[in-house]
Amino acid sequence: MEDSKDIRIDKFLWAARIYKTRSIASEECRKGKILVSGQPVKPSRIISPGEIITIKKPPVTFTYRVIEPAGNRVSAKLVGNLIEDLTPEEEKVKLDIRQPLTGGYRPRGSGRPTKKERRLIDRLQGGLDDD
Repeated sequence: MEDSKDIRIDKFLWAARIYKTRSIASEECRKGKILVSGQPVKPSRIISPGEIITIKKPPVTFTYRVIEPAGNRVSAKLVGNLIEDLTPEEEKVKLDIRQPLTGGYRPRGSGRPTKKERRLIDRLQGGLDDD
């Protein structure tokens, strides 16, 4: 049986809600996108408190410090007890820049956009033209 201190990194990343499933966390480890102290790790790597984990999720590279390894998934409110976010603000801004323009303002009662208006909206949002 697993000791409470011997937690695999793939299980920890899932428990800390960094990845939605443990299998996704394992796959990212195999791809070399998870680094511990600057070195790529296998999914079976045991983590300990105080280690720095770097996660590459293009275009952002997240950095976390392990406070307490946990094997069981915790609620989103308690994630702060497991990890400390060390990601610089410059990296977080990259997420905001990448977000597409959402929706837009349309006066109430004006109905759905016409085909011409829809093409204009798509062009403004960087979509393909129907030339």
